[in-house]
Amino acid sequence: MAKKMKKLSSEELTTLQSLNQEYSQTKMAMGDTVLQQNKLIEKTKDIAMKFGEQEAILMEKYGKDVTINLENGEITEKPESPELTKVETE
Repeated sequence: MAKKMKKLSSEELTTLQSLNQEYSQTKMAMGDTVLQQNKLIEKTKDIAMKFGEQEAILMEKYGKDVTINLENGEITEKPESPELTKVETE
């Protein structure tokens, strides 16, 4: 006589299948966010490179010792750093 195979109830099977599907969808969504993060990292690197190139052009044109106000475009000379003087102690 063959043994009767045990089986999950319909409710138990449905619950497991639902949880498994939700788990798979969540893993896939996490993968998508990683891909999106990598794209944003590359875009940030590209923007930083373009900013550096523009900065070099402006430094060549206006000099290295200037500050540019990004709100209004004003260019001002950087204040000179005061020279350090040695303080003698007794």
